[in-house]
Amino acid sequence: MPACCNRMPQSALIAVFLAAVTFIPHAVAYGQMPTGSDPTQSTTQSTTQSNGSGLTGLSPETGSSDTQDSEDDRNSSLGASGMGAPLSLSSDQIIHILQQNPDLVVELKSEVADRLQQQGTEIDANDITDQMLYNQIETNANLRTSITTFLRARGYASSNDLPTAGSNVVDGSTGGEPFPGQRSLSGSDSTDSTRLAAASGLDSGSSSSDQNDLRTSSIQSMNSTNSMNSMSNSLDAEQRRGRETANASTDMPKVLRQPTPYNLQSMRDLYTQIPEQTASLKRFGSEVFVNRNMSAMARGGAGRDTPLDVPLGPDYVVGSGDTLTINMWGGMTQSFSRAVDRDGRIMLPDAGSLDVAGLPLRRAESLIEGALKKQYRDVQATVTVSRLRSVRVYVVGDVQRPGGYDISSLATPLSALYAAGGPTSVGSLRVARHYRGNQLVEDVDLYDFLLHGVRNGSAHFESGDTLLVPPAGPQVAISGAVKRPAIYEVKPDDSTLASVIGDAGGVTAAASFGHITIERIGANHQRETVTLKAADEENSQTEHDAVAAFQVKDGDRIRIGPILPYSQRAIYLEGHVARPGRLPYTDGMRLSDVLHSYRDMLPEPAAHGEIVRLVPPDLHAETIEFDVPEVLIGNANLDLQPFDTIRILGRYEIDAPKVKIQGEVLRPGTYPLSKDITAAQLVRMAGGFKRDALRESADLTSYGVVDGNRISGKLVTVRIGAAVSGTSPDADVPLKAGDILTIHQITGWNDIGESVTIIGQVKFPGTYGFQEGERLSSVLRRAGGFRDTAYPTGAVLVRDQVRELEKKSKEELIRQIETSSASARLSPNLGSSDSGTTLKLIQAQQDQVLAQLKSQPESGRQVVDITADIDSWANTPADIELRRGDVLTIPKRPSFVLVTGQVYNVTALTFTEGKTAKWYLQHAGGTSDAANRKDIFVIRANGSVIGRHSGGVFDPSVLSTKLDPGDVVVVPQKVIGASLFWRNLLTTAQLASSIAITAAVANI
Repeated sequence: MPACCNRMPQSALIAVFLAAVTFIPHAVAYGQMPTGSDPTQSTTQSTTQSNGSGLTGLSPETGSSDTQDSEDDRNSSLGASGMGAPLSLSSDQIIHILQQNPDLVVELKSEVADRLQQQGTEIDANDITDQMLYNQIETNANLRTSITTFLRARGYASSNDLPTAGSNVVDGSTGGEPFPGQRSLSGSDSTDSTRLAAASGLDSGSSSSDQNDLRTSSIQSMNSTNSMNSMSNSLDAEQRRGRETANASTDMPKVLRQPTPYNLQSMRDLYTQIPEQTASLKRFGSEVFVNRNMSAMARGGAGRDTPLDVPLGPDYVVGSGDTLTINMWGGMTQSFSRAVDRDGRIMLPDAGSLDVAGLPLRRAESLIEGALKKQYRDVQATVTVSRLRSVRVYVVGDVQRPGGYDISSLATPLSALYAAGGPTSVGSLRVARHYRGNQLVEDVDLYDFLLHGVRNGSAHFESGDTLLVPPAGPQVAISGAVKRPAIYEVKPDDSTLASVIGDAGGVTAAASFGHITIERIGANHQRETVTLKAADEENSQTEHDAVAAFQVKDGDRIRIGPILPYSQRAIYLEGHVARPGRLPYTDGMRLSDVLHSYRDMLPEPAAHGEIVRLVPPDLHAETIEFDVPEVLIGNANLDLQPFDTIRILGRYEIDAPKVKIQGEVLRPGTYPLSKDITAAQLVRMAGGFKRDALRESADLTSYGVVDGNRISGKLVTVRIGAAVSGTSPDADVPLKAGDILTIHQITGWNDIGESVTIIGQVKFPGTYGFQEGERLSSVLRRAGGFRDTAYPTGAVLVRDQVRELEKKSKEELIRQIETSSASARLSPNLGSSDSGTTLKLIQAQQDQVLAQLKSQPESGRQVVDITADIDSWANTPADIELRRGDVLTIPKRPSFVLVTGQVYNVTALTFTEGKTAKWYLQHAGGTSDAANRKDIFVIRANGSVIGRHSGGVFDPSVLSTKLDPGDVVVVPQKVIGASLFWRNLLTTAQLASSIAITAAVANI
């Protein structure tokens, strides 16, 4: 196990960490899928994911500030919702998945470290802390997009988890709230109105009508916004209970992970702390009265206009204000409604008034039926209450809106509290006193309804009754491993810890009764910490008895600690295996109980495996190596201990043995060295031979280490064709790491289909195939020889290889001219006063020469010296061998000589037999003042050049040379600058730019 030392500073670590987040979409581990995931779906998702990103297309700015990161975050989120940018999970979703699957965090860190090491940054995965990773997830939108792809590729997230394309919810915000950094119009003040006016183009000179219209528009806009915000807040209030944080036993424990010295899952489990309770607790039951938009029926405030949808019992006492529905049948069928007036009477048809107030509904029905029978023969009647009367009840004490309220006569104390807005933060939620005059009717405990759904208020309200909410009694706060952490009000007669836990919904399965702490206020004197002392942890009955006997006091803050957040009887399997993760540990467990066969591992595992053991008592790490094949056959087996990490590596993760094949195969390249692979198998893996492959033999280069300090190479010839076909089993040879197999090409394969092109003055111009070594004279004979109008002396042979050489030579010449220093252009004896002017002239000349060089294309012309009599030069050095792609142009006999360069009249003069270059130069007007008369040169029609130094000392000068048709006389420009190096350089450049002229002359 490597020691963790000399770690990178955290600031530098964050910078390189951000630079590596582009890797994640490509880091899908080979063959590893989470339990329960769909391999087909995951493969499809990983294939279709594109991240411009590819963690693809990601290039986070490592030096950006937090403000810039936040801005990028918002832009990315907004773009994802409306501009087609890649959608990603929110930071809360990603962190939740990582916390529930800690092995993903280990994998992410390893992938980041591997990516950075490939980029040349030495970093250990252990240096990347959980908090660093989570902080970057919260602030970096690009990283969230990459990790989303990473999670979808492994099946931990699907497209259904992503926000919809039209969603306006930004990461970290909730529905109904403005975007981060966006102000709500409802909060605008006069300053905002001024800004709005300025943005609308209204200045101080605008008319008052325009300003009034603007104010009206602004007010309407704000009213509309307020309505939308109110509706949004109402929806939030209705949906809040569905978004409450659960505290169930099935939840992953909330822990604080410390940086680990090794990137091991077992270390991550052990390096966890149970955090302190940081979330503020709410008073239990306070949210019951939060919703202010309930209907009157829901609050129990039924009045005259509120219909009654449920029948009342026969014992209901009728009173003034009730509406009775009377149904008659028999001698007469009729249905009508009558309201009980203030005197307690109702009017019946043909029967007059009848007193019914204060009577039970059963008695009132009997009296009404008897009165109707006196008027109608054989009539029967039923009476129901269709509308209830209202009673005036006074709700006083510590309530939000004390006062009198008209509520239904059947309303409960809870309904009256709803009407009054509920208790204040001081008011009691356990005691509500119902008074009728000076007499206490009953005490109502709201916890019976809130906790058990039992409404224990049996007495109905009458007009003038009072409901008093006194201040809250003793209160205690309970948190930790309970199902409903909150602040609870306790009664003095039932103030045990067990009753408080019962009000909180009971403890979770992860609660530890041996870790209960109480922060207590000691008799208005000081705060103190009390620990509930329990007996032996194995004796659960004693623990429950201690909890039941413990008395809580006003102001107590109770925390029930959870058990340890990790399993103390677990081992861990990671690496090149099919089912990595945490496994249960049993007494006497051995390595063979985990590794049963090769089916438990991915293809081609390495023979080397290791167990990282955390040795007690301090749980320091030690590594124990083992041989995987020996374990599988039962020869070597090791006893396991809790927290052991079994690590299996892939064959290509240790020393990466590889072999290389090159040459004439379909897929040459480097291949992993599988076990017992041979040369023939490597050829098959590379797609087999190409048609031009030489199957008779191949070269196999092997390397070996001699004495542990040097490399020795050996070359072996392999009969590869016989080895692949299987005709000679002895021809095949086994391969070892580092071997290079070279498949050669059949001799002359590239010459198949070679051809040359002959155009111009031959009898049969066209494209001709040729054999290897065939010469120019042979092809010219097949082309029928020269026509009478041909001028073989001016033949132009264009060759691709020559063109490439010309291109490289010209580029080098241009580079030399452009990079030559000023000192190389000036003469050493030139005065400093003249150097500035001279340099300007040299620069202008340099620009002119460079422009000519760059504009002239490479001709690719090779000089040939041939005549019309093919037999006279056939099989001589002038009879050159042909190459693929050669183009031979035989021009017509020209009738002129061209004079160009620094002359008064650049022209083509009619050819005159026997005349010299001087004669033609004189007829072109002679040289100009800028001419370099010493370096005049002649370019022959065949491309050869005659210059001042072409012949010996006693040879005649260039101007005395007799010219032939198609020759060109070139008068170069005088080079500015006395430096010999500079003069030679520019003279060469002028010559190179003039060579292409002769090729153009041949086509005239």
